[in-house]
Amino acid sequence: MPYSKIKTLPELLGILKKTRTGKRRLVFTNGCFDLLHAGHVDYLARARSLGDILVVGLNSDRSVRRLKGAKRPLVGQKNRARVLSALEAVDFVVIFNDISPLRLIKALRPDILVKGADWKTKDIVGGEFVKSYGGRVRRLPYIKGLSTRGLLRKIETL
Repeated sequence: MPYSKIKTLPELLGILKKTRTGKRRLVFTNGCFDLLHAGHVDYLARARSLGDILVVGLNSDRSVRRLKGAKRPLVGQKNRARVLSALEAVDFVVIFNDISPLRLIKALRPDILVKGADWKTKDIVGGEFVKSYGGRVRRLPYIKGLSTRGLLRKIETL
């Protein structure tokens, strides 16, 4: 059942304590994932290919509103989490309320932190922390023409 991939942080930490043994590499990324599209699916598949377990930190509705304004998200956190959890590349989804994923990153201690190439390495939240214990930070390019912003512009013209 894909919805079983949606975990609270305490649940996820318990699972990872049992499953993250040996050389299993934990990959972490985060975002709003409002209006999930093919660009997101490709990005998450590429992120997953960098390790053995992919955890997606999902901004809660409250944090999305604080980041993107009162009209967002278009899709509520429960449904965004359900859609993400249905993707083969995603192992776990954890919803967080902060604007920044730093507390989540510090709790999970991923081996690889992934963000889109639109982020400068120096601006990736948690990047310095991950590097401090030998982890890596990776930036993945987006597929040209596939973005939530682009979809919203297209919808507005209808």
